Amino acid sequence: MTNLKPSIWRDIRFWRIALQLIAVFLAAVVVVILWSNLQRNLRQLGIPFGFDFLKQQASFDIGETLISYKPTDTYSHALWVGLINSLRVAIAGIFLTTIVGVSAGIARLSDNWLVRNITMVYVEIFRNTPLLLQLLFWYFVVFLSFPKTENKISLWGFIGVSQNGLQLPWFTLSPEFSALLLGLIFYTGAFIAEIVRGGIQSVPKGQWEAARSLGLKPGLVMRLVVFPQALRVIIPPLTSQYLNLTKNTSLAIAIGYPDIYFVASTTFNQTGKAVEVILLIMFTYLTLSLVISVVMNLFNRTVQIKER
Repeated sequence: MTNLKPSIWRDIRFWRIALQLIAVFLAAVVVVILWSNLQRNLRQLGIPFGFDFLKQQASFDIGETLISYKPTDTYSHALWVGLINSLRVAIAGIFLTTIVGVSAGIARLSDNWLVRNITMVYVEIFRNTPLLLQLLFWYFVVFLSFPKTENKISLWGFIGVSQNGLQLPWFTLSPEFSALLLGLIFYTGAFIAEIVRGGIQSVPKGQWEAARSLGLKPGLVMRLVVFPQALRVIIPPLTSQYLNLTKNTSLAIAIGYPDIYFVASTTFNQTGKAVEVILLIMFTYLTLSLVISVVMNLFNRTVQIKER
């Protein structure tokens, strides 16, 4: 009786598994080679590898902190302060840039000629100029040109604007934090606006017409019918913009805001532990990115159409 069982060499499942195993093996070989070279080079330079420096006294000041910090604290505590500063910008930035981006994206489709074109100018300007240049503009041209604290500008009677930043009734935002936050919000918001516009336009016209036929007002049509359907298209690229915003917080060093990268740079300069500090920074941003990705993927699942 003829054996009709196909040869293993022609089995596509075998090759899929084999190629994945080969890729993992090659990646492991590359890591081992790089690690061996690193260890050999460090030994030749007389630099021991390790993270014991984290327990040493930092001996430098951090201009802006949300938790208690003194120069006599350890490097690990200084890095923790920098991480909190980064999270402060990232969380506020994600929340506010979503509001700006969604509003601008909807306004891009407005029937009002003035609103539509003002939004278009905003998107094209902020999307097509470098973020670093925008941060420098917000810091040096905007905030440093404001009057001193004694001559601060009052907005609506409870917000003060001066060279010391934004003075709110409950707290004060430093010019470095304010410039970084505004730069990230308006830069990332321009990209989100185009994502939202594309997502809304992907909703079939029949959905718009069906909603109007029920007598819904334009605002309710957008909020109850169109936008929920557009979310299925919006969320995946929106996740990428949240990741970009979080990683772009590292540009804070350009305007002197003490984020995790700023503190890590000072730590590296004082200790000479380049490899260890770079590994810590990579691990920090990787962890933040993975957390954002997991949360957004879970949210994405809730808005997808469930097939029966």
